[in-house]
Amino acid sequence: MSTQRIFNFSAGPSMLPLPVLEKAASELTNYSGSGMSVMEMSHRSKAYKDIFDETKALMREVLSVPDTHEIIFMQGGATGQFAAVAMNLMGDGGCADYAVTGNFSGLAAKEAEKYGKVHICADTSPKKHTYIPRQEDLDLSPDASYLHYCANNTIYGTEWDYVPAANCPVVADMSSNILSKPVDIAAHGVIYAGVQKNMAPAGMAAVIIDRSLLGREMPITPTILSYRTTVEKDSMYNTPPTYNIYILGLTLKWVKEMGGLSGMEELRELRSGMLYDYLDNSSLFSGCAEAGSRSKMNVTFRTASPELDAKFVKEAAARGLVSLAGHRIVGGMRASIYNAMPPEGVRKLVDFMGEFELHNR
Repeated sequence: MSTQRIFNFSAGPSMLPLPVLEKAASELTNYSGSGMSVMEMSHRSKAYKDIFDETKALMREVLSVPDTHEIIFMQGGATGQFAAVAMNLMGDGGCADYAVTGNFSGLAAKEAEKYGKVHICADTSPKKHTYIPRQEDLDLSPDASYLHYCANNTIYGTEWDYVPAANCPVVADMSSNILSKPVDIAAHGVIYAGVQKNMAPAGMAAVIIDRSLLGREMPITPTILSYRTTVEKDSMYNTPPTYNIYILGLTLKWVKEMGGLSGMEELRELRSGMLYDYLDNSSLFSGCAEAGSRSKMNVTFRTASPELDAKFVKEAAARGLVSLAGHRIVGGMRASIYNAMPPEGVRKLVDFMGEFELHNR
């Protein structure tokens, strides 16, 4: 079995920073002299409460979360938030605007339809979700309880380069680009993110919510999905995902050491720039997303045939460049280049693409 670490381009669960993994490994069986793993600790113990409080404080600091907003951790990932957002914000008999720019925003809209009226204020499916609508393209409702958008679309490789404005709270699914650049938290009523792409292992959602939106949940809302209850109980209404929160804390420390969100933004520009520069000058590979809407987290591309795509993915894996197959919905290739992907990984990918192109013209 190889001990060499590979370059993992998976869309999620995705690679974590090596220093985070090494730190977690060193503390796996004995955290800070406690004689036990974090996974074994009571969530009510002082040792774990210190971890929890530090992680929340780091998240507030790194993301510049204003005092108007609360930070909570909930199980069920981002998919659980599809229901939680609607049940907490839509109100009985209410409606909400959804911008459908990819698979997950579409799933979020369908889930919300169970609890009230959903108005699709933008739908990019006629053009196969290859672009992001502009503000003037949004058909916003005058009576919407909130506007929901997915900030980065992992499957189709598009990303919003602005925060949509509305006369209601704005809700963002930032699962695949949170911590990659500075974010205007105050412009959002709710930001939620499944942590398995840029933050921690799969199984948890980090949620940032404007305190003024608490207490609006429908009577049918399960207590475990109530934002108000989760805030009141400091994310400990039930046993929280303790190890996820611990790893998130280590990741936030790493982000801070790497220059914070501005440092992460420089790296994302470097990584995506190398890959898009190659695609724009290639005669074999072509990018899938429109130039003005390209994601800097998930780069989608393809060759002229599915057979050649499959050959590329197989040969890349043999070089230690893994998980490059596109999502089953769209095919082609996808390179997910989240925070933990070192620039060296993208350089090796681009070098291999050049070699592959030379031999497969």
